[in-house]
Amino acid sequence: MKILLTGATGFLGKHLSTCIAQRKPFELCCAVRSPGSCTVGHEVVTGELSTATNFRSALAGVNVVVHAAARAHIMNEEVVDPLREYRRVNVDGTLNLARQAAAEGVDRFIFVSSIKVNGELSSQPKPFSPNDTPAPEDAYGISKWEAEQGLKTIAKETGMEVVIIRPPLVYGPGVKGNFASMVKLVRKGVPLPLGSIRNRRSLVAVDNLVDFIVTCIDHPAAANQVFMVSDGEDVSTSELLRELGKAMGKPARLVPVPTGLLMLGATVLGKKAVACRVLGSLQVDISDAEALLGWKPPVSLKEGLRRCFTSENGF
Repeated sequence: MKILLTGATGFLGKHLSTCIAQRKPFELCCAVRSPGSCTVGHEVVTGELSTATNFRSALAGVNVVVHAAARAHIMNEEVVDPLREYRRVNVDGTLNLARQAAAEGVDRFIFVSSIKVNGELSSQPKPFSPNDTPAPEDAYGISKWEAEQGLKTIAKETGMEVVIIRPPLVYGPGVKGNFASMVKLVRKGVPLPLGSIRNRRSLVAVDNLVDFIVTCIDHPAAANQVFMVSDGEDVSTSELLRELGKAMGKPARLVPVPTGLLMLGATVLGKKAVACRVLGSLQVDISDAEALLGWKPPVSLKEGLRRCFTSENGF
């Protein structure tokens, strides 16, 4: 079975390409922007993801496309019109690839989307599920949702199977963004006023996400489904920081401050959105993945955090 992977040089793609390349009878082909950037599998240079990209040579003989390339969520956006830029890559570029894949006879298209399609915060005790009405709030989430809709239309028109996966925060050795910021703060021993938070957050270790994506490559029941994926262990922000400290051998210094006071202070400082992400809940329901695919997360939260600091590519 021949598999085309996009985004092979990114954080998820590097882990995913290594795993796929080691699995038989999979044959891995990586679509990359520049030559010499992929270390495993067969490399095909296609350039950047856009409506003008010709994927014909990369798609030759391919059975399954795993589309992990995207314009990622950017915390400090600098472009004048972020939504337009996200749409250019995440919607138009994705659908261009999917149409070409269908025309070349590809059987299945796996799309790595985002939990941001569902929204920013879930309501306790109800986690986000694939059947919820999408409610993306930022440009990144909107672009992922629009790409999902376009892919479903292509699936109906062509018969190509589409699998959509919406992961929450992905962590692992060398990941950047919010998780890396937490690691930095705990490592420095900075006192954090987060000792009293009782929210619930779902996360997914990169090894669990990779295992799930690989499961979706050839599982018959994955066809035309939308899945949530996580470690299956929801934790509060306080619990996460404590476990993170244990994993790196440096206890987190947490100060118990009432959540309401933290939110008030953040609002005054113009950081309400940031406070909502830290203090609010975001849980996902992975029961469909478990029931339809018989999938269970192979790595626990504690083990996933431990691997962040024992891997050669770790922090």
